[in-house]
Amino acid sequence: MIEQPPHINEQSQQKALAIVRRDDTRQLISEANDNYWYWSDVKYKSCPAGISVNDFWAAIKFSRYAQSRVIWKKYGLTLFITNKMQQQCHYFDMNFGGTWGSSSVIPNEDRTQYLISSLMEEAISSSQMEGASTTRKVAKEMLRKKISPRSRSEQMIFNNYNSIRFITEHKNEDLSPELLLRIHSLMTHQTLDSSNDEGRFRTSDDIVVGNDLTGEIVHNPPAYTEIPVFVDELCKFANNDNEDSFIHPIIKAIVIHFMVAYVHPFVDGNGRTARALFYWYMQKKGYWLTEYLSISRVIYKSKTSYERSYLYTEFDGGDMGYFVTYNLKVLELAFKELQAYIRRKVAQRQGNTNYIINNGVNERQAAIISLFRDNPQMAITVKEIENRFGVSQPTARLDLEGLVGKGFLTKVPVNKVKSNYVKSEHFDRLISPDSSK
Repeated sequence: MIEQPPHINEQSQQKALAIVRRDDTRQLISEANDNYWYWSDVKYKSCPAGISVNDFWAAIKFSRYAQSRVIWKKYGLTLFITNKMQQQCHYFDMNFGGTWGSSSVIPNEDRTQYLISSLMEEAISSSQMEGASTTRKVAKEMLRKKISPRSRSEQMIFNNYNSIRFITEHKNEDLSPELLLRIHSLMTHQTLDSSNDEGRFRTSDDIVVGNDLTGEIVHNPPAYTEIPVFVDELCKFANNDNEDSFIHPIIKAIVIHFMVAYVHPFVDGNGRTARALFYWYMQKKGYWLTEYLSISRVIYKSKTSYERSYLYTEFDGGDMGYFVTYNLKVLELAFKELQAYIRRKVAQRQGNTNYIINNGVNERQAAIISLFRDNPQMAITVKEIENRFGVSQPTARLDLEGLVGKGFLTKVPVNKVKSNYVKSEHFDRLISPDSSK
């Protein structure tokens, strides 16, 4: 349950102005805003001497209102852009945009492999947030081997993966109702109760957003009759940069994410589509690194906080600071996870160098040997090597056949066309430290 903030009356407003001006409150108010504390956070804090918690809350709200700007007038949504938000956006500009530091963040020779892995992680996590129940291992096997989805959960992940790839291919297009519907159609294919709702705006108001645990209704989306106007305004918001009321592109991407989820223009799949549009806008504005981040994986780990950031905005008079603060933190964590992942892969590649030196294999073949070393029972196909490393079928086949020829793998026919490749009986001896002697 989300506790409603206390009502701020005229007397509280007058006290708030005096509190904001006090020297002993400025730092605490600044901390409250940088972290965007909600009422339930503030009520348990130690307030400066002589100030009640209600009056201190009123002072925090006064400081926010004084510097807020209207983001979406029709729905009363506002935003106070804090110093911390600006610092974070500057950090992301330096690391996510243009070409600055690109080769130092992701080694050029590994980009395709990292991209495929991150797209899979994003597709899986975004779908799991909406109820997909399959494991990561099964989901990745399906995507790598291009196995047809066998359940609704697998279909959701398959759709998400294809939608993200579609977005990347269409990142330079303007947002239009047709593009929005196309993304939703790809995202929800064969996962809705009625296929008629795929790629179509809802035509009724029999939809609410509820708490899965308590059954409580936490949000009533605007009427379906407002959707055409909203979509038109959303497209203008995404396609036009108003110099008189500039919004940083990253914050704007977060606003787009919020608005689609808030208005709920579709019967289902709103969350998946909203997160996909965030990806689309970030890439459209040149934040190339976004494609390599598994943002939904971070959100999935903190799903309660994600949901609360929506509710705090709604319960606190349309103040979007909660949602923006949460999502900027998610970007930071996703970037740190990517850096840690790359460090692990670089270390792994350095270990693979021994195979290259001692056995005359190429870098991909060394990586394949590592896969079998870590998963001795696995069976791999040419198609999986294609998808995992982003190479052509002839190249994938040549890599595997080369490992067969060197004695690392054994080829096992499945039928007249398809074969699996498994660890050979000589594999353990060949990779042992003494094998080169």
